[in-house]
Formats: sequence, structure tokens, C-alpha cells
Amino acid sequence: MQNFAPVALFVYNRPDHTLRTLNFLKKNELASESRLFIFSDGNKNERDAKKVEEVRDLIKNIDGFKSVEVILQDRNLGLANNIIFGVTDLVKKYGKVIVLEDDLITSPFTLTYFNEALNIYKDQSEVMHIGAYMYPLKEKNLPETFFYRAASSWGWATWDRAWENFNPDIDDLMRQFDAKKIKDFSIDHSMNFWKQMREFKNGKNNSWAIRWYASIFLKGGLTLNPAHSLVNNIGHDGSGVHSGINDIYNVIIHPKRIENFPTEIKESETAYLAIRHFLKNRKGSIFERIKRYLKTKFAR
Repeated sequence: MQNFAPVALFVYNRPDHTLRTLNFLKKNELASESRLFIFSDGNKNERDAKKVEEVRDLIKNIDGFKSVEVILQDRNLGLANNIIFGVTDLVKKYGKVIVLEDDLITSPFTLTYFNEALNIYKDQSEVMHIGAYMYPLKEKNLPETFFYRAASSWGWATWDRAWENFNPDIDDLMRQFDAKKIKDFSIDHSMNFWKQMREFKNGKNNSWAIRWYASIFLKGGLTLNPAHSLVNNIGHDGSGVHSGINDIYNVIIHPKRIENFPTEIKESETAYLAIRHFLKNRKGSIFERIKRYLKTKFAR
């Protein structure tokens, strides 16, 4: 009998998003065989308290899973600390974990993909992270799944043997980078990953994800990814603590089960070039950027 990975769902103050996330998650073919752990962060202020309670009322009577355990934080940890706490706890107990947040909708085969990949690569130390999100790439000749260096935080999974390499110390992480590593880390300077590191150091963000990616990168680790996304982020509507209004990363969820996984543990050059091209051109023309800026401004 297969031992399926526990699913950690992190929620805060968005009941509508949480409900959608749970409804899609329950439609997964492995939902009824999966243990669900919901980590509900405490409210940061009185303004958030009502919405936090709405979320907690919503998650009291969740069904459709093998078991459901709700962990109510009695104070506000913040997303980063809540995730670090939850992931650390579950990998110690189960050896692996699937991680979702309250603004991610999934394919019916997302949990299947995670569990199959966790089993296939469980003893491959170079593979440190399984991602379910992929940018809307134009490249037609990508393999169904591939290895890549960067880690996406929008639906992911890992093992205890990989998570033990997570280093939360930003100063220690940054000391290990030179100019070449910064270039490689930032996908030939096409993505602001190094800027996110500096901003964390300066207290301008509280990202666990950029430190997790840095930890993987510095260990020479790889991440597994699908060519077509198995999740979509519905939080880019201005409702989230860490998200703005943006449709650059919106995708159509892949409707089919993943059948093929790479046998060679090596970054796909084709995928790397396709992702780099997307990142360099993702903001579009000046006209498209102005249009997006005005849309964001008026929405707020």
C-alpha cells in the first residue's frame, strides 16, 4: 500500500480564496487518500481578525480527505514562519510533504504528480524540490517534465533529506555568492532573485521562498517541473498580503495526468532557455506595461 505524502495548506484571511482552493483540492484523484494539515495563522491586527475567524469557521468541518487536522496559531507568525514551522514539523513526522497556500487552485492530477515524483526521486539527493507551477511558455518542444534550477513556491513538495539543507540565515547565504553565482542564480539577470535576497536582508520582504531557492542553488540542487502548469495562482487580485494585481503569470491548468519523468538528473537546456526568454519578455511592450500599471492603479 502506497504511503501518500501529507498535504500542508497554509491559510490566513481570505475565506473566498481558501474555499476555492479546498474545492479544487478535493477534486484531486488522491484527495480521499491524503492527510490534510491546515495551518491557520493568527491575525496580525484587529482589521484582519474578522476575516481570520471567517477562514477558521470555514475549515472546521472539511471533508473529502483521509484525515484533516487544523493547526490554529495563537499569534501571527507571518507566512514565512508559518510555512517553515509547518514544513519542518511534517517532514520530521512523514519524511516528505506537499505544500499549498490559500490562493492556489489545482488540477485533479496535481497530488498524483507530486506523489509519483516524490517516490521516483526519493533517493536522488540532487533533486531537492518538486514544483507544480510553470510559466506560460511558448516553447512547443519541451519534455512533459524537466529539471531546472529555480524553485517555485506556488505548489511544491520536498523530502526531509532536502529540507534539512534549508538555511534561513540570509547573511550566511549571501556570503556564498560571487558575481558568477549571482548571474546564474538570477537566470542571466532575467529575474530579480538577487534583488529579493537584498530586500530580505534590508527588511523589505519576509520571503521564505527566496531563501529556500538560494539553499537549493548553493547545494547544486535541482527542481522538477511540468512543462504545463498543474496549479494556477488566483491571489493576484490585490487580496493577498504578498501579492499585487498582475496577470503576467496567469496560466490554464494542464488537464491531463503527467505520464513521463526524466531519467537523467540534469537541468534541461531547452527548458532553461524557454524560461529565460519568458522572464526577459514577460512585461511586454511599453504600451502593455502602461496598460497594466493603469489597471493596477485604478483597481486599488
